[in-house]
Amino acid sequence: MSVKVVLVDDQELVRAGFRMVLGAQPDLEIVGEAADGAAAVALAGRVRADVVLMDVRMPHMDGVEATRRIREMPDAPKVLILTTFDLDDYAYAALKAGASGFLLKDVPPSDLVSAIHSVHAGDAVMAPSATRRLLERFTAHLPGPEAAAGGPLGDLTARERQVLVLVGRGLSNGEIAARLDLAEATVKTHLGRVLAKLGVRDRAQAVVYAYESGLIKPLGRPGSDQG
Repeated sequence: MSVKVVLVDDQELVRAGFRMVLGAQPDLEIVGEAADGAAAVALAGRVRADVVLMDVRMPHMDGVEATRRIREMPDAPKVLILTTFDLDDYAYAALKAGASGFLLKDVPPSDLVSAIHSVHAGDAVMAPSATRRLLERFTAHLPGPEAAAGGPLGDLTARERQVLVLVGRGLSNGEIAARLDLAEATVKTHLGRVLAKLGVRDRAQAVVYAYESGLIKPLGRPGSDQG
């Protein structure tokens, strides 16, 4: 069964490029396109989609608000944010609004296709090279490290906290396994327990939680994050 995809971007040439790449995939089907957030919300209410590729800076309604509204719909499609380094603040806000992750717009076509399938399968997709810079740049106003001591974070084991910190730094499960000298399956198990204990939906939400709780310190704060 094909994964049904909606393309949202205010630039026709950008949509045309994605349409060409994704249309060549036998297991992907483009079921609609929109040029702004308001149109994307309306479209998501009319068509059955699995994944929405969402730009962030658009007229009428930006991708953050569109993501929030789409994710509030019954049987909502997953949302994958497409961003650039210029728009890191929007991407972070979109994760908080319910997006399943973000990719840079210059992602190789094969990585984009893989990301769509991963998001459809229920995983979160984070651009590892951008995750740390994105979150550290825009979390200077968030709670300090003392906030990490209590709440659900206090229920995590030392190993689970290590895994969460490395997820927040943008490492993949394979990279975390190599860093901690663990099997990748073991990392997945630890991450699953982290998600359950924190009560978050997926990897993207876990990253947001780690920064907002103060477990990982943004740039400019004294000290170093745990792990």
